[in-house]
Amino acid sequence: MPEPYRAPVEIVPGASSDVLLLCDHATNAVPAEFGHLGLPLEQFQRHIAYDIGAAAVTRELARLLGATAIFSGFSRLLIDPNRGPDDPTLVMRLSDGAVIPGNARIGAEGIAQRIAHFHAPYHEAIARHLDIMAAADQAPAIIAVHSFTPVWKTEPRPWHAAVLWDRDPRLACPLIDSLRQDGKFEIGDNEPYDGALENDTLYRHGTKRGLPHALIEVRQDLISDDFGAGAWANRLATALAPLIRQPDIHKIEQWGSRADMDPPIRR
Repeated sequence: MPEPYRAPVEIVPGASSDVLLLCDHATNAVPAEFGHLGLPLEQFQRHIAYDIGAAAVTRELARLLGATAIFSGFSRLLIDPNRGPDDPTLVMRLSDGAVIPGNARIGAEGIAQRIAHFHAPYHEAIARHLDIMAAADQAPAIIAVHSFTPVWKTEPRPWHAAVLWDRDPRLACPLIDSLRQDGKFEIGDNEPYDGALENDTLYRHGTKRGLPHALIEVRQDLISDDFGAGAWANRLATALAPLIRQPDIHKIEQWGSRADMDPPIRR
């Protein structure tokens, strides 16, 4: 069953001014008036509805870092908060083999309503919180937490976790280095996805503001229960804590195209 729908956004406050945590695909909840979008209930247990384990990792990571965390309160099947309003995949009609009847005939007006009621309030909450931090002369790091399937189209994915980034290497590249340091885990650098997605959440709130940011992906089979989610939250907190305490990282920086940048120096 989907989780009960409560609100388009959930904010769990924290004391730290160094970092803001985001979870774009936190839940499989859909308001009752959408009638499960015409899907069988078992489809809401799949990755097409939410990022399995991501919310649990984010909550524990927020506790460990003392950070504020902002969660979407609606399923990505309704509308995807990690897409720009003009993205053709904003409202999916077909997702990993599943036809979504409630989206099949949606037009511009229906999409606009979903943006107004769900997508926009989520992003407005993030922007408000960053404005508050900026007013206190802070340039916080932004960390988005996602998860990915262990197999895609019959191909196993070897990565345990990954860090995605676009133009700003300040946080992402040292984080990749730290997670790879003991050699126990295969950590993807813009794998299995590329972080250069214009108008996604981190582009909108990180790149455009010049704030340090990174998107963390953890493989879903590793965080599908509380033990795994807690273990990965601890692992990520250990890697992130010294990075986000560095004063030099908390500056507004504007970056050109990633293609124009020198390759990051691996320590």
